[in-house]
Amino acid sequence: MAILERFRLDGKRAVITGGSRGLGRAIAQALAEAGADLVLVARDADTLAQAQTQLLTTGRRVDVVVGDLSTPEGTETVCQTILERFAPIDILVNNVGGRRINVPTEDLALADWQRILDLNLTSAFLCSRELGRHMVQRRQGSIINIASIAGLIVFRGIAGRTYEVAKAALIHLTRTLAADWAPFGVRVNAIAPGAFLTDANRRWFQEMPQLRTKVESQIPLGRLGNPEEIGPAAVFLASDASSYMTGTVLVLDGGHTLW
Repeated sequence: MAILERFRLDGKRAVITGGSRGLGRAIAQALAEAGADLVLVARDADTLAQAQTQLLTTGRRVDVVVGDLSTPEGTETVCQTILERFAPIDILVNNVGGRRINVPTEDLALADWQRILDLNLTSAFLCSRELGRHMVQRRQGSIINIASIAGLIVFRGIAGRTYEVAKAALIHLTRTLAADWAPFGVRVNAIAPGAFLTDANRRWFQEMPQLRTKVESQIPLGRLGNPEEIGPAAVFLASDASSYMTGTVLVLDGGHTLW
């Protein structure tokens, strides 16, 4: 097989959680351009419809599921819908997540701690369990967890450490699932992005203008990542180009973690 053909995803179907905007939207674009049909999951029906319309121009099939993955119950409902309507699934991108909190640990309510863990970690566990068991039965599949360098280092100037804890756990969930499912031909890898210029981060920087300057000063490349720069990494991990890779965390951070 020619080298570039190994990156093709023709005949594959990919589920992307949080796929209507930000990094998820960029990943969806890349997977579709590589040949995959898509199932996008998000809470907001309007942004999903907009993403669906835009992605249909790739010539791929694009389906959407409106659902809330911030709760275990909502995640299980979404997975049931996907399996009933769109199985089999070849690629799962557990992308949904976010910090959404800036409260010192000593003041952090248990409910807020649990909410951020459920959004960033429990949703990935449940989607992997529900969709992954069918991959195991079929003895093929690729799962990509979108972690963060916050799971590897601790950021300065941001309070409330639930996000860091959740992403660190997601990285280890990646490794444990990779070990458990390797005998069944299911590969599980993660991408750990650094600071990207998503809409969510734009709002975060508007609230704390000094933070962007500080973050950029800590990045050897001297800038934030553009969302489309995560797409090639996702295509690589989803495709046969990475057929001998499992349990790996690809760091995509402009060199941030080098210091």
